[in-house]
Amino acid sequence: MNIREIEEIDNPAIEQIIKRSLETFGLDIPGTAYFDPQLGSLSDYYRELPNSKYWVVTDELGKVMGGVGIAPFGEHEGVCELQKLYIRPDAQGLGLSKQLMETALSFAKEHYAHCYLETMEKLRVANRLYERLGFRKLDKPLDGSEHGTMDTWYIKVL
Repeated sequence: MNIREIEEIDNPAIEQIIKRSLETFGLDIPGTAYFDPQLGSLSDYYRELPNSKYWVVTDELGKVMGGVGIAPFGEHEGVCELQKLYIRPDAQGLGLSKQLMETALSFAKEHYAHCYLETMEKLRVANRLYERLGFRKLDKPLDGSEHGTMDTWYIKVL
């Protein structure tokens, strides 16, 4: 497996991974990443934002297996958001999410003091990973959240 920054050619694959993952959990609804306007052009979106990156993980043949992003969070000084962490169903359970998160958090430490993320309580496996990596659960979202459907929020000191 190889982790690298997203390229334009990866946009359709990661969009499909994100949409299929959300559909699996019944989260293909407004207020989730499913309807983010930049979903089909993540390479451009992250390239244009300051202190932002999106990484994909590929198999030995170069097939995109998943991805994760870091971007500034709203108007909060020194706070980034871990975004769009998704893995293909046939690649889950291989430790790819942890590897992607470690890559993203290493980058985030260079630019931010805190990392925030929004998720759903029913995504238990992901939530356990966040907690193992030092994220602390919050009672409510930070001001400026764009995904109103989310019901679980975490923050980590970097």
